[in-house]
Amino acid sequence: MSKTAVVLLNLGGPDSKEAIAPFLKNFFMDKNIVRLPLPFRFMLSRLIAWRRSRKEAGNSYAALGNKSPLLENSEAQAKALEAALNGGGTGQDYKCFIAMRYWHPFSSETAKLVQDYAPDRVILLPLYPQYSTTTTRSSFQEWVKTNITQNTSLICCYPFDDGFITASVENIKRIYESAQKDGHENIRVLFSAHGLPESIIKDGDPYQWQCEESARKIVQALEDYNGGPRLDWQVCYQSRVGAQKWIGPSTEEALEKAAHDKVSVVIYPHAFVSEHVETLVEIEEEYREIAEKMGIHGFYRVPTVMTHPAFIEGLRRLVKKHEKEIGTILPPTGYALCPPHFRRCACRDNLVQGLV
Repeated sequence: MSKTAVVLLNLGGPDSKEAIAPFLKNFFMDKNIVRLPLPFRFMLSRLIAWRRSRKEAGNSYAALGNKSPLLENSEAQAKALEAALNGGGTGQDYKCFIAMRYWHPFSSETAKLVQDYAPDRVILLPLYPQYSTTTTRSSFQEWVKTNITQNTSLICCYPFDDGFITASVENIKRIYESAQKDGHENIRVLFSAHGLPESIIKDGDPYQWQCEESARKIVQALEDYNGGPRLDWQVCYQSRVGAQKWIGPSTEEALEKAAHDKVSVVIYPHAFVSEHVETLVEIEEEYREIAEKMGIHGFYRVPTVMTHPAFIEGLRRLVKKHEKEIGTILPPTGYALCPPHFRRCACRDNLVQGLV
């Protein structure tokens, strides 16, 4: 029986109050995140971790019981995907694993479990629909350090995947209709993605383009859904850190515009596929409070796709299709999605392609 290991790559999150500071140190030590020489990155990561674990991050995780739910939510996705892959009696065996970038289980820990499974092939599947050097590339580089690269391939992104789009549409439509039932007529859908420093995008990272194209595809599908109305929508970016210029508009700026335009808000974090601190606290609590202070009378958060059947089925199709692409780094299309000027796209980035 052929055996395939599917390794789900994700960010990770602290599992206790004591883990918040070391988790943040790991995060800000990543050279894909903070592009400074090692000595400066080392000092800065310690400083930021010390400050944020006692203030912003400490308070946010405190609202969740001093831990992140990301691992448990990723495990639920892994379980659902494994069941979907093993259904139907194909004569193949699939096992899903989780490798986190900045906290347990690290790639080094997961690699031992994969070795024990002794698969014929390994497929790396990021739980980041849109590709970025700060997420997928970073996670892939960390996995390569385990030396498990033989018969291995990476699904670099799937921002336009039908399963992801369908699950997003159904989740948004349900919340949008709830807002309408509450009496709100003028509604704006905000697609809120995690922000990045502008310098990373200018260096050729395709993340912003993929996020904005993802939103466009979702909107098109929403408008086509049973002949739905044309949407009022906008893409924005959350979670800014530090003084450097970040891509925009920020989610706060988008909320301010919504208040000025006297519209209600349905906010969907379309760059996240699992609930965690950025969705459950930053959006649900912090942005809700900001919206209320600005005078926005309707504020609704759309849940992430999580284990939505359409999303899991989409991932299943991605894995099955990619089984024939062992030894490659490709999106589901089999060719580069991004316009040529995005030189940090995984399909063009020599640093990534050279690791296969």
